Amino acid sequence: MRYIPEEVSAKLASHEMAYDAVKSALIAASDSATIFPVVLAHGSEPTNSYAIKSSAAAELAGLKVGSYWPGNDALGIPRHNSIILLFDQSCGRIRAAVEAGKLNAYRTAASNAVAANALARSDAQTLAVFGAGHQAEYEVRALARIRDLQRVLVVTRNPEKGAQFVSSLNEEGIAAELMEAEEACRVAEIIITVTPANAPLFDAAWVQPGTHVASMGSDSKGKQELPPQLFDRARLFCDLPAQSRQIGEFQHARDAAELTAIGEVLSGLKTGRSGDDDITVFDSSGLSVQDLYVAQTILDLLDA
Repeated sequence: MRYIPEEVSAKLASHEMAYDAVKSALIAASDSATIFPVVLAHGSEPTNSYAIKSSAAAELAGLKVGSYWPGNDALGIPRHNSIILLFDQSCGRIRAAVEAGKLNAYRTAASNAVAANALARSDAQTLAVFGAGHQAEYEVRALARIRDLQRVLVVTRNPEKGAQFVSSLNEEGIAAELMEAEEACRVAEIIITVTPANAPLFDAAWVQPGTHVASMGSDSKGKQELPPQLFDRARLFCDLPAQSRQIGEFQHARDAAELTAIGEVLSGLKTGRSGDDDITVFDSSGLSVQDLYVAQTILDLLDA
């Protein structure tokens, strides 16, 4: 069995490699891949949670264990951590274990970027981001690769963390500023939410025609970032409809709401944005097949 420690996978991770791997994974998810039900669990302390996500594609099968330990803030380390296991399908043994704390951040942001590239208006330049945590930084940088972002409007309930986030983006040449939720939503052309929220973060009426909205934080029952009233005005997309209905943002959508897998848009089977005034919503609840593809890409880079 090959073991790839965090230090190695983190050095090889990048927005470029994650984008290509995740795009291929999302297409596979809507085609030949099998995505198995997510197992949600917690540690001895119920606030410490983890999820087991597994899948099988044409040439890859395996699983990811992703943990969320909120108390890690006090330790100065990220709340999220992950490990990906790939099977040797000839005998059922594990052929590779890839630690993926940082890799998972790139993978999640890549899902957002791939969907936004397919759904957001090509001239979108103003981004509103709800949340100023560790993952939000990756999301903004991934989107800055696929759209010419002129303004990043940061909405957060933690002013100190928000100020640090804004400063970090400005230092990288990304023009960012703190802003209240309503004002940010009314001027944004792309809105992303990257929070652990359990209730809508803004009012549906604040979202303007032509806006692309992405929920990146809803990945278990009860989580919610977007107002359900928005869904009646929008075209709805997700990584996997069945999973989104169970643990993603669209657990709060009407039963009759039409959900389209983003992989079908990427492969040309379904239409994405059909006009400049469309509101598009993308829900990313996170798929194991994305993890398998990025883990295999790490192995390929090591063998190159």
